[in-house]
Amino acid sequence: MLSWASRTLVAAMSTMTRKPEVLFVLGGPGAGKGTVCGKIVKKYGYVHLSAGDLLREERAKPGSKFGELIESHIRNGTIVPVKITCSLLDRAMQNSEVSHNKYLIDGFPRNQDNLKGWTQDMAEKVDLKGVLFFDVSEEVCTKRCLGRGATSGRSDDNLESLKKRHHTYINDTMPIVDHYKKLGLVYTFNGEKSPGAVFKAVEQVLTKIGW
Repeated sequence: MLSWASRTLVAAMSTMTRKPEVLFVLGGPGAGKGTVCGKIVKKYGYVHLSAGDLLREERAKPGSKFGELIESHIRNGTIVPVKITCSLLDRAMQNSEVSHNKYLIDGFPRNQDNLKGWTQDMAEKVDLKGVLFFDVSEEVCTKRCLGRGATSGRSDDNLESLKKRHHTYINDTMPIVDHYKKLGLVYTFNGEKSPGAVFKAVEQVLTKIGW
């Protein structure tokens, strides 16, 4: 019979070798992705990895070789090359010290190139559990982002950038949602409901998929 110390070591090694479990979180700019992720993190302790936040953090690092390129894409509402985003996500998961190994990846994949890059570089490294998709109209998304922009200081929370971002979302991201729908992996929520109502619906899905 294994001693308590041996059992603890075996459990720790199992956690280290188990693939990270991932949920993609998609929706238009201002759809409430970050708000819901924050509630999940607070209640369940899962790790929230925002592709956008990781890119903005990398952009702000002194001497980052990707900083200027990332800023240009963010300012213009276009999508950063997938190799950069995947490397930042992979690094964040590797550096995480949580035992449950469960991650919410917010705002990714956003286009076909993202999907292709993720499939090539990351698909075998993780266990994709599904996609949480928050459906919100362009009008509501724009109103939310403009309100956020008054205090956030984000360079992309302005009307001109928002128009570009929503156009990118409709043309590039929605086909990715449709791709995962065909695989039976998408869980759709009405993101225009109150944060409490949206989160309640999300909790039901988390229970359903064993999260």
